[in-house]
Amino acid sequence: MFNNTRKGMKPLKPLVSLLAGITVCGNAAAQQDAGIAKEDTLGTVNVVSTYRGRDVRSTAPEYSLATADFSKLGVTDIGSALNKLPGVTLRDYGGAGGMKTVSVRGFGARHTAVVYDGISLSDCQSGEIDVSRYSLDNVSGLSLTVGDNEDIFQPVRNVASPAVLNIRTHRMPSEDLQTHLTAQLRTGSWGYASPFLRIEKNLTRKFGISAVGEYIYTDNDYPYTLVNGIETTHGRRQNSRMKSGHGELNLAYRPDSRNQLTMKLYYYDNSRQLPGVVHYYVNDNKETLREQNAMAQMGWRTSFTDKLRLAYVARFSYAMSDYKDLGYLDNIMDHKYRQREAYTSVCLLYTPTERLAFDYSADYSFNNFTGSDVETYRDPLRHTILQSATGKYSYGRFSAMARLIYSLYYNGASEGASAPDIKHLSPSVSLNLQLLPEEELFLRASYKDIFRAPSFNELYYKHYGSTTLQPERTNQVNLGITWRHKYGRGSEFSVTADGYFNHVKDKIVAIPFNMFIWTNINMGHVRTLGLDATASITQRLGRLHTLTFSGNYTAQSVRDRTDKESPYYNLQIAYTPEHTSSVSIAWENPWTNLSFNGTMVTERWATNNHLPTTMLDAYSDWGITAWREIRLTKGSLQLQLDVKNIFGKQYEIVRDYPMPQRSWQFTVKYTL
Repeated sequence: MFNNTRKGMKPLKPLVSLLAGITVCGNAAAQQDAGIAKEDTLGTVNVVSTYRGRDVRSTAPEYSLATADFSKLGVTDIGSALNKLPGVTLRDYGGAGGMKTVSVRGFGARHTAVVYDGISLSDCQSGEIDVSRYSLDNVSGLSLTVGDNEDIFQPVRNVASPAVLNIRTHRMPSEDLQTHLTAQLRTGSWGYASPFLRIEKNLTRKFGISAVGEYIYTDNDYPYTLVNGIETTHGRRQNSRMKSGHGELNLAYRPDSRNQLTMKLYYYDNSRQLPGVVHYYVNDNKETLREQNAMAQMGWRTSFTDKLRLAYVARFSYAMSDYKDLGYLDNIMDHKYRQREAYTSVCLLYTPTERLAFDYSADYSFNNFTGSDVETYRDPLRHTILQSATGKYSYGRFSAMARLIYSLYYNGASEGASAPDIKHLSPSVSLNLQLLPEEELFLRASYKDIFRAPSFNELYYKHYGSTTLQPERTNQVNLGITWRHKYGRGSEFSVTADGYFNHVKDKIVAIPFNMFIWTNINMGHVRTLGLDATASITQRLGRLHTLTFSGNYTAQSVRDRTDKESPYYNLQIAYTPEHTSSVSIAWENPWTNLSFNGTMVTERWATNNHLPTTMLDAYSDWGITAWREIRLTKGSLQLQLDVKNIFGKQYEIVRDYPMPQRSWQFTVKYTL
């Protein structure tokens, strides 16, 4: 499986052996701010309490949500949570079983890295991560970083994208030896049912274990309305059932204050039907998809001295997808694909003074891909070597960070020509200045040059891929101001505003070779001008009453600048709205907490040619959440009711895939 002598590969054995022996990077669990610290221990970091502070103090835009925010914002899954972050365009195919991918500031989903408990996920086939497979109930916090993360002590792959979505799961208890239990049942419209169980236990003061299990079933047969001229018809989604489950086992061992070892086993299985398009009264589909994903990972952190730290991680992951179309030309189309990844990483952090820190990180990964249809793929493989050198300086009210990433991609295939190898040097820099000594008022600026290697689909897929593709190269510039102010007893507000300019060169676009065959080429240029703004206010109305307001707004002009002679020139690219916003108002009280929240999106186009028939209407989606926590003799009971799309708005995020109208979910959670 890990044969690196296939046709098209260069002799990598000495280089791979060297890197595997001395490198490869990263602190998978590093949550410290900036990587500069006095302590020589690996003490527990309360990341939840520092989220809002980091949003304001970070040198590059960073937006975060903690567990306490989820009910206030009325979110029950990661997809709806991401809609509450500025600059995000979520592509959603509808319902609980619909695939959800994340694009940030017009870069596209393939330019968004998804980091799960410190290690970046990968999908070498499509290059996109479906975030719907990760459970919000097992998440302690989400953060989105645009540009460079201020924490310099982490793997290269975590910072080798224009934007990074960081998903952190619940941590194990560390101060007592009691058993901690979370048991939850969520049910809702259209046959939705999801039991969830998490058990956490410190067996000793040095060794802890946690286990997580979740199952989701939904018929997903929600109603929709279709308008064709003067005629309106009503139907229900078909072929949309989903059955999925996932489990995790986490171990942590801390023999002393300088060392910590963590391990994770993860398994995900999803069997779902794929609903087709709803177009001209067509709603019949016979496609199914079975997905399996398993991974095992470990991380070790150590402090040699109070100035020198090392972190090492390793992971092996396996993914299988089995696509069937039972209605394909009176036969069964059956395509089964498997991808495997071996990944390892090491980071070395040196802090000679309180003001200065340096990090060297290196990653190595091996990906290979096999498919049941030998005519479609040629079993491609890839060796990836990433190295980064980072420096950070902080003095008084000023901080600066600079990073240089060197990327090497070695491509190969079992048959035929392989893609060319890729080498690239990527610099970035970010600055932060506190304008007033007594106020958390900051000015920040950042620049990042980064690129994206083509996915295996773009390189090798029959009648679509092209092995001559070059990587997409991106440049991003950001200038922003942030302010956080505390007043009264427990009241505060914060605002952020960031203007940005992005440019994507050699964008990969598909063009028709003939009527039936399309192929990918490098010809695209995309320019983005935008503004992201956020605001939040927490007002204490008394000892037991708190009013919270939060909102964000994004304006972005993401234009095709490829060919001045093209009719598509300077048009907004497909599926990217020019304006998006969200708002939430929550009232916490001794009786029943309430929140009212909404998301608003302007019109978009399903294609780049902006024909009237391809325009998707603007929409707004509003919801109400009511929740209450009841203290018991042992533990607590939380009840929550979510009513989504309360006005029953019919809208689409992806053309011809109608989103659910009014729906409800009810959650019962017991915590011990």
